[in-house]
Parts: sequence; C-alpha cells; structure tokens
Amino acid sequence: MQPNFANGPDMPIGLGMALAQNLGAMERFAKLPKEEQQRVIAGTHGIGSREEMQAYIGSLFQ
Repeated sequence: MQPNFANGPDMPIGLGMALAQNLGAMERFAKLPKEEQQRVIAGTHGIGSREEMQAYIGSLFQ
C-alpha cells in the first residue's frame, strides 16, 4: 500500500490535515528547516489514527 500524500510527495495527508487543524503548529512546521520537517514527517509513519496524529503534532508544537 502506497502512502497518501496530499501536499506534494513529502507530506502525508494525515499530517497535512492535523496541521491544518492547528494553525500554530502549521506555522511552526513551515518555519522549520527542510531536514527538521523531514524528521517530523518520518515520525508519522507508525501513526494509525487521527487522534494519534493530533497528539503527535501537539507533542511537537506545544
């Protein structure tokens, strides 16, 4: 099964949706260097639900 990317080849749709629901996190993510953005994206690979994704984003960008 191939990952679902909505915002280009690097952004999983679940991450994009979670960031869209948390504008502060979205702004902070956008300001990260590309290498840090990739680290955040890599951390999403084991996430299986919307709630887990929201918790992950919340833990990174509180």
